[in-house]
Amino acid sequence: MSDTADRMPVLYLSHGAPPLADDGLWTAQLAGWAAELPRPAAILVVSAHWEAAPVTLGATTTVPLVYDFWGFPERYYRVTYPAPGAPGLAARVRGLLAGPGTPVHDAPDRGLDHGAYVPLVEMYPDADIPVLQLSLPTLEPERLLRLGRRLAPLRDEGVLIVGSGFFTHNLSELSWGSGPDEAPGWSREFDAWGREALDGGDIDALLDFEHTAPAGRRAHPRTEHFAPLFVTLGAGEADLAGQRAVIDGFWAGLAKRSIQVG
Repeated sequence: MSDTADRMPVLYLSHGAPPLADDGLWTAQLAGWAAELPRPAAILVVSAHWEAAPVTLGATTTVPLVYDFWGFPERYYRVTYPAPGAPGLAARVRGLLAGPGTPVHDAPDRGLDHGAYVPLVEMYPDADIPVLQLSLPTLEPERLLRLGRRLAPLRDEGVLIVGSGFFTHNLSELSWGSGPDEAPGWSREFDAWGREALDGGDIDALLDFEHTAPAGRRAHPRTEHFAPLFVTLGAGEADLAGQRAVIDGFWAGLAKRSIQVG
């Protein structure tokens, strides 16, 4: 095991819809963030857009992307991201997670979904780092925290673990055309609460966000976009004191808060 100085950080990022590519501010923020990170040997992504139980591994080899969105201009369906597969990382993840009563399944033909490739196109545009996607086997925060803990050893092996969601996510109340500092009250309140909870290391409050956060159910009518945060917190548990927000502000009224642990 390498020392702490060589340990990869863990990320939770708000990934945006395909039109993120047209947002000059956000794309620059993601590219700048990647430039400051140690270069990963591989990337493991847990996306809000893939729920499958038990834990399932996809894109173990390079396969076509999953365009899991509807109603956008054709150009968004022509985006490619032919990152190398990561069969070695898949084997390592199986070893960390598999056990009696906890099987790990494979879906080798399932490509990266937009929660994975949309931000990676901006962060690592050369698509030259192996990427593996891991399903969300549950939306229960405690179980996802434990899952992240089991993945934590990968950080000492050069793997960048990325939880990809959206810090607030209510598509029925999008504010199209609003600026990066503009958002409705419920989104602002949840974002401010989340910032304080993260900065204060209040993991218990975050785990119980549906009850402790203001406008918790309005910010997340369904919780899959907040859920990857708990994988990130579990994998980064040893370094939570060094948690910091790298990106904040809003997009269409949604909080795009994105953090780095370690």
